[in-house]
Amino acid sequence: MKRKINKGKIVVVLILIIAIIVGITTFIIYKANKDKQTPEDVLKQYMSYIEQENYEGMYELLTEDSKNSISKEDYITRNKNIYEGIEAANIKIENVVIEEEDKTGRKITYDTTMDTAAGQINFSNTVHMLKTENKTYNIKWSSKVIYPGLADTDKIKVTTLSAERGQILDRNGKVLAGKGSVYSVGFVPGKMSENKEKDIETIAQLLDISVESINKALSASYVKEDTFVPLKKIAKGNEELENKLLEVKGIKISTVQDRVYPLGNAISHLIGYVQSISAEELKENEGKGYTSKSVIGKSGLEKIYEDRLKGTNGCEIYVVDENGNKKSTIAKEELKNGEDIKLTIDSSLQQKVYNQFKEDNSANVAINPKTGEVLALVSTPSYDSNDFVLGMSTDKWNKIQEDANKPLYNRYQSTWVPGSSLKPIIAAIGLTTGKIDANENYGKSGLSWQKDSSWGSYNITTLKEYGDVANLRNALVNSDNIYFAKAALKIGADTLAENLLKIGFDKDIPFEQGIYKSQFATDNKFETEIQLADTGYGQGKVLVNPIHMASIYSAFVNDGNMIKPYLEYKDNKKAEYLVENAFSKEAANIVKEDLIQVVEDSNGTAHSAKISGMTIAGKTGTAEIKASKEDTTGTEIGWFNAFRVTDNANNQLLVISMVENVKEKGGSHYLLPKVKAIFN
Repeated sequence: MKRKINKGKIVVVLILIIAIIVGITTFIIYKANKDKQTPEDVLKQYMSYIEQENYEGMYELLTEDSKNSISKEDYITRNKNIYEGIEAANIKIENVVIEEEDKTGRKITYDTTMDTAAGQINFSNTVHMLKTENKTYNIKWSSKVIYPGLADTDKIKVTTLSAERGQILDRNGKVLAGKGSVYSVGFVPGKMSENKEKDIETIAQLLDISVESINKALSASYVKEDTFVPLKKIAKGNEELENKLLEVKGIKISTVQDRVYPLGNAISHLIGYVQSISAEELKENEGKGYTSKSVIGKSGLEKIYEDRLKGTNGCEIYVVDENGNKKSTIAKEELKNGEDIKLTIDSSLQQKVYNQFKEDNSANVAINPKTGEVLALVSTPSYDSNDFVLGMSTDKWNKIQEDANKPLYNRYQSTWVPGSSLKPIIAAIGLTTGKIDANENYGKSGLSWQKDSSWGSYNITTLKEYGDVANLRNALVNSDNIYFAKAALKIGADTLAENLLKIGFDKDIPFEQGIYKSQFATDNKFETEIQLADTGYGQGKVLVNPIHMASIYSAFVNDGNMIKPYLEYKDNKKAEYLVENAFSKEAANIVKEDLIQVVEDSNGTAHSAKISGMTIAGKTGTAEIKASKEDTTGTEIGWFNAFRVTDNANNQLLVISMVENVKEKGGSHYLLPKVKAIFN
């Protein structure tokens, strides 16, 4: 009996057999071709090796005839010198076209783009490749592979012109940061004494550098007997140091050019400094023309104005023949020196303010209240920008970092408890809103006061009694805390908060050098009635930035309008207001007249700042910084804010000064002779 054939099973078996055959065939083809590279693959690999500086790998991709025409050493030297000399980077090839020349030959045309020291270059090129017995491709090399038309006897040259960094100038054209002469101190090995170790130790101590760094410099491969080996740059003018250095045999001092800061400590927080660019900064600023040898602004205006100050180096990449004759230019970038930036700062006034406060922990702002021009910005203690440029030892850096007085801290950018210096502002808000009357007598309150028993044991205190008439003028002249606590309560929490916000509290104040926001309460709401009352005389949670304070006080000169402070000088610049109608004209003028009496009146807290022949208006302020009302170990901050009262627009001056730790120095009265000297 015949067995029935299952056609379905036969079909399945046939499909499996076919699949196995296809799989095996595919695997064999893959194995045969997996190591093969197309001409485009070889070209891309060659180009990738350039950026990897893998010149040996590039050489191995050449044909045998090419290798016979140039040794590996010569090939590596030529390619290395050219590609690294022009600072080739970001090499890209596209639009690759492959043509078959014969059975083994291929012609490849393509477009190349690369960044260089002279900017980006683009060119089309052609290379020829040969297929090897292993069915891979090798490059038929000549110098034309580097650049079309480049002969093997030609050279590629790079000429660089260094851009001058722009200067920072004061309002009168005096240099605050710019090119100047410094000394470079170094050894000439052949002229050193026999006792080299001792001399090196002496120089290390004098220059505040390590013995190891000197020995490393002297052992560099380029050093010969007559080589000048630079060790450190120093500022000119220290004759004592110069003489001690020259006593050591083999020491040479030469004059070189570098970035200098003539005012040194007096202006370092504002101007800042430059230093060598870091690897991280170089990466962040890729494509902006920086190199590993560049300097960059690290702080202050040097950093803020970096893009305008730095300039662009001039660079030309060109081809010369074997006789040095120029054949063609590959790329050229014109030299562009950095921009000079002129400030509103008056260097004489800047130095004057610094001299008065250099021994203090202070913040100082001087402006023309009519124009907004910032004439001086001083934070003390300070540091010398020149030290960062010339080189600072680790020990010196650590000393600055660990200094309890924080010389690197920019105090005029920060915010501070204003104390009684806020009272004129509270007065102006009260008068503007109609919540207080300048002539109203709040009555005698003694030296201690509270609204009612709901305050528990909390009392507001003031320093002196002055009679029975507690009106606005007397309260400002005698700096009566109790009066202004009552005034704040009369104004009310909502109205006071609204008007403090109106004049710039909790807002970013536009200024070239960033400053912290002034503030008066958590989330701009007074939490308690006591906090509201304390705010009236500048305590509570109030913090004010000195530059913002200067703008607010300018309203007393400008009929209630707050000037917008600025730093960059502009000819015939029209004054701009930060806040128009911050206070009413009447309120601003009432407060101004009262502030004149704070100085003129013999009972005024700032009377000792009176200057014969000059009208000064001002307000002192002593702010308590302590953990609680009962704390007796806290410190005090002293303020004196003052302005010259004059119709002469060119002779306007408003000074805001704040000094920390004045508790044992007489409080705010410590500042009076210092600010008086500035006006004198």
